[in-house]
Amino acid sequence: MTMQDPVADMLTRIRNAQRRYLPEVCVPYSRHKEAIAGVLQAEGYIRSCKILGEGWERQLQLELKYHRRHPVIDMLQRTSKPSRRVYTAASELPRVRNGLGMAVISTSRGVMTDREARSLGLGGEILCLVA
Repeated sequence: MTMQDPVADMLTRIRNAQRRYLPEVCVPYSRHKEAIAGVLQAEGYIRSCKILGEGWERQLQLELKYHRRHPVIDMLQRTSKPSRRVYTAASELPRVRNGLGMAVISTSRGVMTDREARSLGLGGEILCLVA
């Protein structure tokens, strides 16, 4: 069976692992998911991101982050889907929880946060919202 939306699968695995208070979660590897995980790590939502295995068996191992026994990621929501892509201009990028959260944007210069895209004047596809 083929996977229709690998990014949504990654986000769901992260949400499920945090509900079980697991220290880490493994997801199938892709460069796009690695870029998203890199943004989450840079913004402090996950501890680390490692690539395990070789070839077709590569996986991303994400070490999850908790603060006082609560997950750091409170909300992780997929915005753009294969059935309905959501693109916005730089001036219309969303502010997640009045700036306390972030939107992960896929731009022509790579995957970045909404703040970085806004400062560079880039729009793009809104992949997910994180708070």
